[in-house]
Amino acid sequence: MLNFVRTLTLRQLQIFATASRHNSFVRAAEELHLTQPAVSMQIKQLEETVALPLFERLGRRLTLTEAGETLSHHANRILGEVKDAEDALQSLSLANSGAISIGLVSTARYFVPMLIARYSAQFPKVDVRFSIANRDALLRLLQDNAIDLAVMGRPPRDLDAVAEPLAYNPQVIVASSQHPLASAPRFDLQELRHDTFLMREMGSGTRTVAEQMFKNHLFTPAKLVTLDSNETIKQAVMAGMGISLLSLHTLRLELRTHEIALLDVSGTPIDRAWQIVHLNAKQLSPTCQAFRRFVIEQAGPYLADEYAGAPRHVTVRG
Repeated sequence: MLNFVRTLTLRQLQIFATASRHNSFVRAAEELHLTQPAVSMQIKQLEETVALPLFERLGRRLTLTEAGETLSHHANRILGEVKDAEDALQSLSLANSGAISIGLVSTARYFVPMLIARYSAQFPKVDVRFSIANRDALLRLLQDNAIDLAVMGRPPRDLDAVAEPLAYNPQVIVASSQHPLASAPRFDLQELRHDTFLMREMGSGTRTVAEQMFKNHLFTPAKLVTLDSNETIKQAVMAGMGISLLSLHTLRLELRTHEIALLDVSGTPIDRAWQIVHLNAKQLSPTCQAFRRFVIEQAGPYLADEYAGAPRHVTVRG
């Protein structure tokens, strides 16, 4: 153990954490501006230090071993603590420099990057980095101190965290514009009992909302199909493969081109709110606090303006 501590370097942990996040040495090399052989060499040296394999190949796919999973958890915590120390030192200066790490549920990718771009235009010296994952993965990143902030649709109940609402986030039922009920006035969810429902994967906040909707309406879809992203679901909906429950904020382009219809189903839109979350124990740097305030102030007006042309049965507000 003493040899392990003496030999291990923060650079090795950074390279390993990046490779484990992407499950790829190539993408880790690209992110860290290294060559792939350099990444492979550092990982090999780390495996020699811990005397255990950290990665294995299953076919063409690179995955973590059990030892790799364990080290990944600790590596993220260590690197998070180092970043906290850096942020604490930077807090002695103005809040217009430094780095911010933010995690987004996949649905938030449709608007948060635009807010980041606006913030970066005002504060070009601030390095804002963001990653995208489902809700469960973001909660693990928060717990591991791997990110400063997270944007999600449902605040965590089992995590000692601070969550503040950003904006209204209506969940709507969508169908192909050729669906028989595309232009129908308000009708009951049971009218869709013969339709296939297209769902996000387990761990997704959107799936949780859809399952709760089914439960509240005593509704059983004829068939459920699980797809891995909002984009895949939208393409399947447009092709007439089924219907789905999605955030209105994923549909900006499709509504403007009339490729997707919002069904006027009783009980929808389902009211939710975007939340910005951080651990209660997390001491946010002045830079991070300033960014958080910016997003809280700007998200609602931006979304209300972008979706002002939504159908009348969908309430759009900031």
